[in-house]
Amino acid sequence: MHEYSIVTALIEQCEQLAVENSAAIVSRVSIKVGVMSGVEPALLKTAFDTFKLDSICKTAELEMNVQPLVIKCQECGTQSELEERTVICPSCNGNFTKVVDGEDMMLMQLEMEQI
Repeated sequence: MHEYSIVTALIEQCEQLAVENSAAIVSRVSIKVGVMSGVEPALLKTAFDTFKLDSICKTAELEMNVQPLVIKCQECGTQSELEERTVICPSCNGNFTKVVDGEDMMLMQLEMEQI
């Protein structure tokens, strides 16, 4: 389960940002998870709830925004937002597409309480 190593890195990033901003507590962690990121949201949530207990995030709520897959067809020019994991253009059924969004996991926002 690579979600554990992802959560470890996420919590380390939160701790670093909290130190840089003289915060004592992180109360909310907001992330964007693309459907093609390779991250399973339910496993990520479980890992976060487990590993946060020994960190500055111990009371933090994890807010996950799942980013649909966005592709642009190089054949017909259509840009499509897809819920499923496919790179086939729904307009022309072409497979010469470019992924525009939905492959990343990003820390979007933190809510912190100052010291």
